[in-house]
Amino acid sequence: MWTAGSVLKAVGLFVAELLSFITDRFQTKAAWANLRVLEDTELKTTGGVHQRYKARVMWEKTGAVVMVVRRPGSLLCREEATELSSLQPQLQDMGVPLFAVVKQNIGKELDTFKKYFTGKVYVDQQRNFYGPVQRWMFFSLFLRIGVWRSLWRAYRRGFRGNLRGEGFILGGVFVIGPGEQGILLEHREKEFGDKVNMLAVLTAVRKMKDKIK
Repeated sequence: MWTAGSVLKAVGLFVAELLSFITDRFQTKAAWANLRVLEDTELKTTGGVHQRYKARVMWEKTGAVVMVVRRPGSLLCREEATELSSLQPQLQDMGVPLFAVVKQNIGKELDTFKKYFTGKVYVDQQRNFYGPVQRWMFFSLFLRIGVWRSLWRAYRRGFRGNLRGEGFILGGVFVIGPGEQGILLEHREKEFGDKVNMLAVLTAVRKMKDKIK
């Protein structure tokens, strides 16, 4: 039997899905990353002496897991950083580094972010890791039930954040193999809080190592 509560819940879910469908129509569609562009991207170290490296150095021998951070101060990014960092022991056992790229070096914000993220953090001033088509989310975020659920989930888990720095360009996560293996996993955020599946990350890394044997 349908009750008033169940009807309201069903209507609420329908409206939420409808709003997501409508806002999806206005979202820029993700395009697959170009490995050669990523390899030639210049990354700048953070903290202490600033050095510059071609990104390929980070994975050409060992492969790597790369978090593309939307905003270091975001509670949602801090939540995902924590979950990726929880994989660090397993990644270390397989000899695969974990690192992150950000758009801007906002000193204190990065220092705080590093409390949640155990890998090295680099600045991608060219924003190549956010492309090849940069995807923005503006006011539509207020209409997406998934964003609100993610914010509430992170808040209940004790994460806090702020709005310092650019945070509308969506990020993601890559697993990139050594040599000619290429991009083994490419997760592009569909909305704020759209985290990568941690099991998928580990599966991609294990496949990478199996190919090396």
